[in-house]
Order: sequence, then C-alpha cells, then structure tokens
Amino acid sequence: MRSPRKPRRHRPPERARRADMKIGIIGAGNIGGNLTRRLTALGHDVSVANSRGPHTLKELADETGATPVRAEEAARGAEIAVVTVPLKAVPDLPSGLFAEAADGLVVIDTGNYYPQRDGRIAGIEDEGLTESRWTARQIGHPVVKAFNGTYAQDLLDRHRPAGDPERMALPVAGDDEAAKRRVRDLIEELGFDTVDAGGIDDSWRQQPGTPVYGLRGSVDAVTRALAEASPERPEEFRG
Repeated sequence: MRSPRKPRRHRPPERARRADMKIGIIGAGNIGGNLTRRLTALGHDVSVANSRGPHTLKELADETGATPVRAEEAARGAEIAVVTVPLKAVPDLPSGLFAEAADGLVVIDTGNYYPQRDGRIAGIEDEGLTESRWTARQIGHPVVKAFNGTYAQDLLDRHRPAGDPERMALPVAGDDEAAKRRVRDLIEELGFDTVDAGGIDDSWRQQPGTPVYGLRGSVDAVTRALAEASPERPEEFRG
C-alpha cells in the first residue's frame, strides 16, 4: 500500500504563483534522492523509482511526499524526467520508458562514464560519442545534460537566492534550446545559476576530468572552466 503523502513544506511564496510540474526521477541514489528532496519541497509532484522496487523507497517517500513507483511508471504524465542511474544500467532501463509522458517531455541526464564501474563502452571509447549522446541513443529520447558534476550534498546545502555572491552556477548542455531553457529555469528555481554549455556534442566540456567537473564556482568561473576544457579524455577515465 502506498504511504500517504506528507504535507509539502518550505515552499517559497513565489512558487505558489507558478504551476507545479510533474517530475519523474529514475534512480534514487545520491543525486536522485536529493533532487527528490528539493523538488518536493518546492511543491512539485515527484514520482521516484529505483532498480529494487517501490517498497525500498518508503523512507524517502515518507520523508518527502514523493510517490514511489516502478521504473516503467516513473515518467507517466511527467513534464520532466531525470535519468540518474549508472551508465552501465542505462541499456537495461525499461523499453517504452517515456511512452506515457506528457507532450514535450524534457529528459535530464545526470550520468557520467566511469570505466572502472561501468565497464568499457565502445560507443564512447571508439565512436567518440559524448556520454550524454550515448545515453540519448540508448533511451531513444533527446537529453539535456545537467547535475553530472554537482556534489549531491550541495543540492541540499549550497542553494542560494538569485543575486547572492555565493550562489553557484551549473553547466547545462542540450540540443533543443526550449528544453534547455526549461532545465535552466528549474535549476535556477533550485537556487543555482546556470551557464549554457552548448549542444550535447559539446557536453564533453563538463564530463569527468574537465575543469568544470565538481567546480563550485560562479557564472564567470564556470564559463572559464568550460572554455579551458580539452576534448581528450583523461587516462583515468578511459576503459
């Protein structure tokens, strides 16, 4: 039986004037769990899934009011879906994952390729695909790359209001400008500035081993770090 929803708390006054979104989160690890916490606190209707089944998400659901579901149900009716699973698990996601999503669904990819964890992925290593381009091909839907270089705890601890001198910026890459704008708006609502990192084929600039990966910096710092990135994958991130 699904646990009753707890009342949502800490909604900023400005959120009440906007339409809450239905958001599906596929993966309940560090990033997925903390996005669930923040997005429900902002008043969004969040469904969350993992590979072990809804019964294992009861504690997170009780804490946040999110709805625990099976992976194949996570994007049902969703306007935004977040895929936040290890890359090696992406090909095993259910087929038709987004078949019942809302029109205009935007998919956020938070993934990173770690060969020591994921094994060697030929499309990335041999074809030279960016990690998010590879993911998009696997799931059959365009993605916007975001949160991949963000420390999960920072989602809870380092959000700041617009204009705060300590407000961090996050890079966002995607081919669809409207989809990318929606993701940037969501990140800004979460309490972070954003920097347009280009299209998905440019998203190597924010992959592991690049200057922006893990950077806790301002818009100017993130912009500089993206510009300083090298397209050559560091040895420690090769399979």
